[in-house]
Amino acid sequence: MSTTHDTTPEETASRVLVLNSGSSSVKYQLLDMRDRSRLATGLVERIGESSSRLVHTPQEGPKRERSGRIADHDQALKAAADELAADGLGLDSPELVAIGHRVVHGGLRFSEPTVITDEVLKEIERLVPVAPLHNPANITGIRTARALRPDLPQVAVFDTAFHRSMPEHAARYAIDVETADAHRIRRYGFHGTSHAYVSRRAAELLGRPVEDLNMIVLHLGNGASASAVAGGRCVDTSMGLTPLEGLVMGTRSGDVDPAVTFHLERVAGMSTDEVDALLNEKSGLVGLCGDNDMREILRRVDEGDERAALAFAVYIHRLKKYIGAYAAVLGRVDAVVFTAGVGENSAPVREAALAGLEGFGLAVDPDLNAVRSGEPRLVSPGDARVAVAVVPTDEELEIARQTFALAHN
Repeated sequence: MSTTHDTTPEETASRVLVLNSGSSSVKYQLLDMRDRSRLATGLVERIGESSSRLVHTPQEGPKRERSGRIADHDQALKAAADELAADGLGLDSPELVAIGHRVVHGGLRFSEPTVITDEVLKEIERLVPVAPLHNPANITGIRTARALRPDLPQVAVFDTAFHRSMPEHAARYAIDVETADAHRIRRYGFHGTSHAYVSRRAAELLGRPVEDLNMIVLHLGNGASASAVAGGRCVDTSMGLTPLEGLVMGTRSGDVDPAVTFHLERVAGMSTDEVDALLNEKSGLVGLCGDNDMREILRRVDEGDERAALAFAVYIHRLKKYIGAYAAVLGRVDAVVFTAGVGENSAPVREAALAGLEGFGLAVDPDLNAVRSGEPRLVSPGDARVAVAVVPTDEELEIARQTFALAHN
């Protein structure tokens, strides 16, 4: 005799809403985790301005836009909820199992995705001094979402979490220990959600368990970071206390002598805030040549522009230094993986970054490297000792995956 089993809404619920709340924007995606499909995506930008804009893209049908002042994050999220409801995907749906939030800084406490409680929210607030540009906006998004769906699990997925596996000798700065501990000064790393996703997808591409692989992951976008990943765990990363340290970026300097700050304050009369703005907003590629779009820089290089050529050379030199350093840290490298906007789309950057490193077993195949594709792929020669891969990142999917897994525990 057969029996039937009536499933509960909790057992059938498969949708996760992912929220990325910035200081003046909210990005959102609704995913169905049964097939990892995107049911809708959207962006609310210029929050608080008269020129606020919402762009909503459903899985089927045309993109919708609306303009007009959206006063705050509460209104922004409610407007996004209205757009989802218009598609039959309202936040009151029993199919929605959880809301996942990107939170930039998790400090030392959070090394895993975490269900947000009042105490967890207080700890995220306590981390605002080490992430003043990001955590306040993340907190606002969390509060708004909790007010809209207080009954639903809300999960924080931290940019820093993947890097918590760094050994202490990699995470410590060589400054007075008591001072460092008192003010939470250490290397935290960022882009961790991307590095986690990409390292796992690269292992799938290679057909090997991630636990067996040593790889260098290069997340190259307007913000850029490198990580050394051994057996699926981060053992070093280029960003530090803040996202300023490390590689040359679109507007950030990356590594500089710390005394540059003191020198500018003493000799140029610049304030701390002015130096902060210089290093974060007016440096990197834009500081070197006036452009932070790699496509435009390469076009200028082709035309013989010396400033663009210098900017590109500085960018590549720093990238090579980190590849070499992480090869030394890992001892054995099985793969170098490029991701994010520049890493995924700029064949000249990939070629230049590995040029001259053939002695390390690193090379790209010119024909494979020139192919443009949205799929994970190898761009190294078939007989290469070290695989070189391009793996498109998907931070929203990774946040949804971690959120869904935690909500079902």
